[in-house]
Amino acid sequence: MMATRLPTVDTSQIGTDSCSGTHTETHKGGRVRERKRLPNWFKTSLPVGKSQSRYNSTMSRVKENGLNTVCVEARCPNIHDCWGRGTATFMIAGDVCTRGCRFCAVNTAKLPPPLNPDEPEDLALAIENMGISHAVITVVNRDDLADGGAAHYRKCIMAVHQRCPDVGIELLCSDLDGNLESLKALLDDLPIRVFAHNVECVPRLDKVVRDRRASFAQSLKILLEAKNLRPDLKTKTSIMVGLGETDSEIVEAMKMARSSEVDMITLGQYLQPGGRHLAVDRFPEPSQFADWDREAREMGFSAVASGPLVRSSYRAGLLWEESMGLEPVVTRESTGSAVSHLTFSSVDGGQKI
Repeated sequence: MMATRLPTVDTSQIGTDSCSGTHTETHKGGRVRERKRLPNWFKTSLPVGKSQSRYNSTMSRVKENGLNTVCVEARCPNIHDCWGRGTATFMIAGDVCTRGCRFCAVNTAKLPPPLNPDEPEDLALAIENMGISHAVITVVNRDDLADGGAAHYRKCIMAVHQRCPDVGIELLCSDLDGNLESLKALLDDLPIRVFAHNVECVPRLDKVVRDRRASFAQSLKILLEAKNLRPDLKTKTSIMVGLGETDSEIVEAMKMARSSEVDMITLGQYLQPGGRHLAVDRFPEPSQFADWDREAREMGFSAVASGPLVRSSYRAGLLWEESMGLEPVVTRESTGSAVSHLTFSSVDGGQKI
């Protein structure tokens, strides 16, 4: 499941206390683990002009209202870009997951705290106060609940839509433990644009990377059923690289996703969030991400974002627009996070950070 936060790099805090340098951690028993140094292409650009003004305005609202977003908490390197274009990501159903995937920094427990009955209205108010145009609502797995949390996810989305009817909503959902009835109840006339669920890694690495209750096959089943139930929605998934896969396995995984009628795909570099998590296996160069971008487009995906700094919610609002026939995200004021062999119509020109 990638119903949680992808590990990200904080470009403002690169140093000996991050995975950008020769960073070591001492564990019980005196064992020392060294994290790999980040390549020099881990840079992105700051927005300029209207995008910078919109980012500043959004950040002011967040601080003034004491709001919490995954964008800030996960220290996403694309926060300036996404907020500058009216997109933000929120995580609901608590901050404790019932699964223990080895790539994820979210806390895990068999019995998380009870759901917050005030969360739907709190979420709706936060989104209204931020003044955004596209909200990504992501969730933790709640295997402790009979419906996997579907009823609560629905309440949250309905509350947002009622308070902010003009805000586009994208649900980055869990696999609901494969419960198709829960999925049906969740999606019934649900006012969302995009149903997203992440396969996370190539099938061979399921048992290494993901919790035993998750699998590539189950993720595809959920995505395909979502399309069957709601053909009007765009479906979306994401793959992390650097977990031990081969280039050809990435291509095959994309083909499998496309054969399950997934419309949109993102590919990004896995970064180790802590010493107990999986170590990074490799750092494919940007040119390789550009090749994957081209192959994904040739397969028929209607929207693609591929690059070392791409995350599953990267430019989510613009990616939805791309899937509806507008200009590709990667050619719209590029910040360097996503790469492609497509011709750029405009270049941001912002400062490198």
